Amino acid sequence: MRQDVALAEEVTAKLGALPTSPGCYLFLDAAGAVLYVGKAKVLRSRVRSYFQEGGSDARYFIPLLRDLVADIDTVVTSTEKEAAVLENELIKRNRPRFNVKLRDDKDFLCLRLEPSKPWPRLETVRRPDPDGARYFGPYHSATSARRTLHLVNKHFQLRTCSDADFASRKRPCLQYQIKRCPAPCVLEVDPEAYGAQVRAVSLFLEGRHDELTRELERWMREAAGSMEFERAAIYRDQLRAVESIREAQRVVSLSDVDQDVIGIFREGSNVEIEVLFVRAGRVSDTVSYSLRKIELPNEEVLANFLGEFYGGDDERGPIPPEILLPDLPEAAEGMAEWLSEKRGRKVEILVPKRGPRKSLLDMAADNAKNSYESKRRAAEDVEARLAEVRDRLRLPTLPRRIECCDISHLGGNDTVGSVVSLLDGQPDKKRYRSFHVKGAGGGDDYAAMYEVLSRRFRRGKTAREQAALDGEGEAEGDGAPAAASGGDWDLPDLFVVDGGRGQLNVALTVAHDLGLHDLSIVALAKERETSTGDKVVDRIYLPGQKNGINLRGSTSALFFLARARDEAHRFANHARKKLGHKARLTTELSDVRGLGPATRTALLRVLGSVEAIRAASDEAILAVPGVSKRHLAALQRWRQETAEELG
Repeated sequence: MRQDVALAEEVTAKLGALPTSPGCYLFLDAAGAVLYVGKAKVLRSRVRSYFQEGGSDARYFIPLLRDLVADIDTVVTSTEKEAAVLENELIKRNRPRFNVKLRDDKDFLCLRLEPSKPWPRLETVRRPDPDGARYFGPYHSATSARRTLHLVNKHFQLRTCSDADFASRKRPCLQYQIKRCPAPCVLEVDPEAYGAQVRAVSLFLEGRHDELTRELERWMREAAGSMEFERAAIYRDQLRAVESIREAQRVVSLSDVDQDVIGIFREGSNVEIEVLFVRAGRVSDTVSYSLRKIELPNEEVLANFLGEFYGGDDERGPIPPEILLPDLPEAAEGMAEWLSEKRGRKVEILVPKRGPRKSLLDMAADNAKNSYESKRRAAEDVEARLAEVRDRLRLPTLPRRIECCDISHLGGNDTVGSVVSLLDGQPDKKRYRSFHVKGAGGGDDYAAMYEVLSRRFRRGKTAREQAALDGEGEAEGDGAPAAASGGDWDLPDLFVVDGGRGQLNVALTVAHDLGLHDLSIVALAKERETSTGDKVVDRIYLPGQKNGINLRGSTSALFFLARARDEAHRFANHARKKLGHKARLTTELSDVRGLGPATRTALLRVLGSVEAIRAASDEAILAVPGVSKRHLAALQRWRQETAEELG
């Protein structure tokens, strides 16, 4: 208690000595961890506003400050732009608890088209390369990018196969049969006509629909005049597709200026942000972000969002000349100057109050509200279905996290066990685990499952014990922050094994051997056909209950378990194929300690075979690129060991 009072007095003393310059401020907790990073045009007035007494300040962040903030650091800058740049760097370095964090950078895709190659195709890529190809995007969601790719493949006749498939194909594929590709892989195709399709795709992806429409109309008339009615029909269908897309795009501005419009909807500490990407006066794409447990006021949420959204390492496409916001963030002039520097041309941050820009902002706010409500309804539906699972299976808690185990082998070889995880009904892939089964062979599924579950449950037990020790340390008041409670090895709310009563008994035996008597375990048996021809549908087997629960005639909520089972089966097969592929590609060099995969590949590529490597001189081995004296010593030891075994 005395320590808290002293820290509060230290904060109070610093408030009176804050500078009046632009800069960044950092709120720290008692352990010195950064809670929040902000920027200000005037540091003194901005930071002191958090601690002013009175009931008029309704910002969400205020109640937490007096409980959590133990110290304040400030960094003075000469301009607001420098403060904006520094804030972005400090957030990246410290990852503060209360700053906005965007987590979907991986979803940004581009479409790649290389017109200089023979028979170009459109494909998705993560990062553009300086290879002379044309890149369109990035698209602000993977779904949007793939939807656009599907649209192009459906209406424009470019090949969709990879270069390897294209080179090895002997006859036209299904895309030719459904008239979506002229099959240049095996048929004589007019390069000029194919090039026209490439140009049409480029115009379509650039949004130059007026020019594309004129081109298609001209090509259609020329084809009809040449009595090539089938080709004219293709251009006609493409014209209709372009017109339907243009009608679906809502014209929202009288000018052709590019804009990013950011709408915000708030319900307590839950915030939904919607970004409308307006290009040439039309909404070309949208993306939404869900932010939870946000205690900041809206202007600070927006300031954090701008820094994170436009300051990330991944390129999100050109910054537009106008960014429309519902509230003006702190140090907006410096932020605009920083964005202008990144863009290379002027960027304006505007808060419109009337006119077409205000209509755009209202649309973004409506979209943010609709996105929030649809996600909330989906979450409530998942909650209700999980409650049904809990009640039907008589579980002690809501099974938010479900894990499922499956065993896969090929004729008793390459035995692999998989454990997959669902979080609120959705795959939680960071917790997926595969286990190479070592002790069980010959296709003994029970022994393999015992080994896999022993390894999985033992790690879960260790994680639980570590969490209990951390909790005791925190309760003693030692001031140290509690460690993560087991991390990715935490035990789930419900564990499902693929199989019947036999597999369930194996899982229960493993759990009881390790003292995990409170772990909820069930088994899910696949649908099968008996020797008499009768079908036995999917069944769920519970501990201590003889008869299983028919899945088909039960509530749809129990299909969460079927989804987990199917995902475990898929992942186990994938891991088994990967293991078999690795085993087939193994050579004698794989057993040489001190040689990595790249060195082994280089040796085989230059010298040709294992025998040639064994017979090569030291000078020939050292002449291989990437091979050092350390690698040579490893090979010499290997030669000596193999010679002794043969001798």
